Amino acid sequence: MVPSREPPPVHVRTAFGVSHHDAERLPGEGNAWLCGDIVLRQVSDRAHAVWLARTFAAIDSPDIRIARPLQTTDGRWVIAGWAASRYVTGTTEDRPDDVVLTAVRLHRAVADLPRPDFLSRRTDIASVAERIAWGEQDAELDETKGGRWFEVLAPARRPVKLPDQLVHGELFGTVLFDGDAPPGIVDFVPYFRPAEWGAAVAAVDAIAWGGADGELLRRWSHLPEWSQLLLRAALFRLAFNALHPRSTAAALDGLRAAASEVSELI
Repeated sequence: MVPSREPPPVHVRTAFGVSHHDAERLPGEGNAWLCGDIVLRQVSDRAHAVWLARTFAAIDSPDIRIARPLQTTDGRWVIAGWAASRYVTGTTEDRPDDVVLTAVRLHRAVADLPRPDFLSRRTDIASVAERIAWGEQDAELDETKGGRWFEVLAPARRPVKLPDQLVHGELFGTVLFDGDAPPGIVDFVPYFRPAEWGAAVAAVDAIAWGGADGELLRRWSHLPEWSQLLLRAALFRLAFNALHPRSTAAALDGLRAAASEVSELI
């Protein structure tokens, strides 16, 4: 299902127990509508939406504000292609260390959650790039779009002896800050890798596209196997850029900067 721009129908609002009036469309959120303190969001992947709701319902961390999911009056997480959650206030901010810290705390909170069944079936570009970065899949990478840097860095991979667990692979640019309140999380892009890999991806992204410098990587060097996880994070983004048909020169420039910083630590 491709999300439309139409507001949630009356029967969906009724099912989630929200008012039929005063729905405000949220910008930049796909087809999502704020109804009081509840967000109704049209979903394109029902399996992921149900998994997300169950996962967010299971997270218990005082250090993170989670978009708590709501069930319909008959106990469903999704109805007619719509899901609901509590609204989380805040905006994204230039706080890369706090994003990395959020990654560390979030992954501690989800350490015991199971691997999503649908991960092995994903064939999107990001999933393929992740498997390439970890040496589990091969693909031809365009040298002019990141493939050359991938070739330079890949031989430095060494075995990582940390356990795999559920991790969020897209934290940079998605964590919400609202004054002194704990950081807010409204989505979760799942992978099953060592916990600190999610933090490493956020750190690499902050350098590539957020203007952070290499000191960010050094400030978190106490994390286990940090250099190898940074390496795989950089390889992940390089492979994604090389595979994506709409990747840009500006994105590659940022990735080159990040790859250069990572190369100094391996």
